[in-house]
Amino acid sequence: MQVIGKFYPPGSETHTILVNHSRQVAKKSLEIARNLAHLNLDLEFIEQAAMLHDIGIFLTASPAIGCTGDAPYICHGYLGRKLLDKEGLDPTYGLVAERHTGAGICLDTVIRHNLPLPRRNMVPKTLEEKIICCADKFFSKTPENRQKKRTVPDILEELTAIDPAHAGRFAQWAAAFKL
Repeated sequence: MQVIGKFYPPGSETHTILVNHSRQVAKKSLEIARNLAHLNLDLEFIEQAAMLHDIGIFLTASPAIGCTGDAPYICHGYLGRKLLDKEGLDPTYGLVAERHTGAGICLDTVIRHNLPLPRRNMVPKTLEEKIICCADKFFSKTPENRQKKRTVPDILEELTAIDPAHAGRFAQWAAAFKL
């Protein structure tokens, strides 16, 4: 996708990390969506949105994945939305980027933990958003874990440590998607 090349020079470490991770997420998202074929989901949108969901990582201070921005990593979702909106993409792409972080982040969590995020709910609403958010949890961008596909129990353990509400949302999706 052209928008990726605008912010990630092809051949750069961050481009490689972003594209490889996004391909993994797109493939898993499409697998989930195809298992829900009776719902007639927009597979083209799911694939494209999955490729763009992490577009904002370069704006974060995440040296393990080659990102040298200033923002905390947790900000990459809403920053990605701002980028995609500024590029004139359909707003649904930006919403996927914003809402995929964690298993979605609710306003209460933002306030309770004083997170450096906009004061709003950023929890996936559409089925497409939920599929991409769910698929994203199976893959890491860090060098030591890039090639490992995580299991549902591993993901639930990690999300529970972050916020039990995240784990609860993911568990519902995993059950609904028969993962």
